[in-house]
Amino acid sequence: MNNKLITYKKSGVNINAADKFVNFISSVSSKKRGKKKFSNIGGFGSISDIPNQIKQPKIVACTDGVGTKVEIANMLNKYDTIGIDLVAMSVNDLIVQGAKPLLFLDYISINKIDLKKLKSIIKGIVKGCKLSQCELVGGETAEMPGTYEKGKFDIAGFAVGIVGKDKILSKNKIKNNDLILAIPSSGLHSNGYSLVRYLLKQKKIDIQKNKFLKKELIKPTKIYVSEVLKLIDKNLINGCANITGGGLADNIKRVIPDNFSAEINLEKIKTSKIFKWLYKNGISDKEMLKTFNCGVGFCLIINPKKFSKIKGYFTNNFKPYVIGKITKKFKDKVKLNGSVNWI
Repeated sequence: MNNKLITYKKSGVNINAADKFVNFISSVSSKKRGKKKFSNIGGFGSISDIPNQIKQPKIVACTDGVGTKVEIANMLNKYDTIGIDLVAMSVNDLIVQGAKPLLFLDYISINKIDLKKLKSIIKGIVKGCKLSQCELVGGETAEMPGTYEKGKFDIAGFAVGIVGKDKILSKNKIKNNDLILAIPSSGLHSNGYSLVRYLLKQKKIDIQKNKFLKKELIKPTKIYVSEVLKLIDKNLINGCANITGGGLADNIKRVIPDNFSAEINLEKIKTSKIFKWLYKNGISDKEMLKTFNCGVGFCLIINPKKFSKIKGYFTNNFKPYVIGKITKKFKDKVKLNGSVNWI
């Protein structure tokens, strides 16, 4: 046998390892479902049913990643929650339109197939899909030596949801004097991690040796699907916004009608310890507000009369509270009053 033959494996790509990983995905996703409704993971495409009880169904699609939070996972050698983040970043966008998540696909690109690492990531994705009441129907894993350094990887996700025409949350449902509610975040979610990592580098902080940061920086993004879909079904909300990159102001203004503004009282925001830590370690008030969710993971825009009923749909850790209201248009789409209490 000629050992000098050029092979794909010698170039750094192991197809057999990739096949084993595909088989693992198929088995773990089937176990979580309890039935093999979608058994064609590993095929060229996945087929899914469209629920027939939805009147005049509309398809909503979102795609996203988790940014450089993957580097925190690498630092901590912990990969079982990053998949939850991946699902959350797309499905939390879907529900802003009123859509129920239907299916999810992932894309993982990595220097070299590492079955232990990849299995851990996929378990998180499957858990995220379960929390989102949607199905993992397929995806792609790309082994890319030379593109990624040793041990490096990236993940992206793609979600499809469905909503009846009469349930779409359009801007025209938002009225003057509607309340703006904040639903607490579980932490940083998956935004601002390049700034966090820069701070850690500048301060020479080893998160492996810091119990607080080790826990906080890897916390998975809260998935708001279950609660928000119930509110939509009961016609209890007029609009909502997922607070991601760009912070509170940039994301709320995306859902406000042209003839209105959102007036936010920053003093009402309930910040958690991780945001206070970041502020105390050198990130300015302005930078905090435009980079992080600052404790507000999701916003609801509602008729004031429905506030007490809405609170009953949330657990204590994620009870919504009032941070502002819709007003006649100011010069700016979003008016921020006061300042956040970082102490």
